[in-house]
Amino acid sequence: MKKIAHILCILITFLSPSFAQTKSVVYGDNPQAGHYAPVNGINLYYETYGSGKPLIMLHGNGGSIAAFKNQIPFFAKHYNVIAIDSRLQGKSGGTADTLSYEMMAADFAGLLDYLHIDSTYVLGWSDGGIDGLILALNYPAKVKKLAVTGANIVPDSTAISAADIEDMKKTVTDPKTSQKDKTLNRMMIFQPQIPYSDLKKIHCPVLVMAGDHDMIKPEHTLKIYQSLISAFLCIFPDSHHGVCQQHPVLFNETVLTFFNK
Repeated sequence: MKKIAHILCILITFLSPSFAQTKSVVYGDNPQAGHYAPVNGINLYYETYGSGKPLIMLHGNGGSIAAFKNQIPFFAKHYNVIAIDSRLQGKSGGTADTLSYEMMAADFAGLLDYLHIDSTYVLGWSDGGIDGLILALNYPAKVKKLAVTGANIVPDSTAISAADIEDMKKTVTDPKTSQKDKTLNRMMIFQPQIPYSDLKKIHCPVLVMAGDHDMIKPEHTLKIYQSLISAFLCIFPDSHHGVCQQHPVLFNETVLTFFNK
């Protein structure tokens, strides 16, 4: 039975963030933890931390492993964290002529095969959340539990504000924009295209999260939640699209509680 997680504003007062990145560790550029895997014709970069059951972390558009600098040290106390640079981003390879969420999900599935991991917990932010949903759809046996924040399944104004869509289009048409950034923004303009009915094919438990001031419209986040079979909903108060960076303590504890259920 679905449950809605109600997060009270007052909790933020008591859970003030104290997540300074360890000075000796630069997440996303750590030679001691970094590895490359040959996956689907590219070298996919990833870093590993901690021990125990595997947990992969998938960042947002144009980001890198560094986006999870406030999550990695926390979850490494409980899991074998595998933080990944998505195709064409961070230190991972790829060509700027084509890119899709399905390609990235296939990369992550390939990495799990390379690492001989049958199934894993998944945490995805923004584009990483989209990747996580597609991973659960296309490779259901590989996803034990999925937590997503700020994810959308259609690229139109029912999910994202018209102003944000216009900004993406301006980035693509700007002659100063690199081909890589054009490709990344073009993907967000036209993708993803996941029918709500397809979400019913996901059978693993899913925690659907967003900020109350997220760039993803709250009604779209709610509809994703309502379309899933086994889902939990959490809307963080006083939070934007980057709630995992804005309120890391509250965010991390919420996700850990879900994974431990």
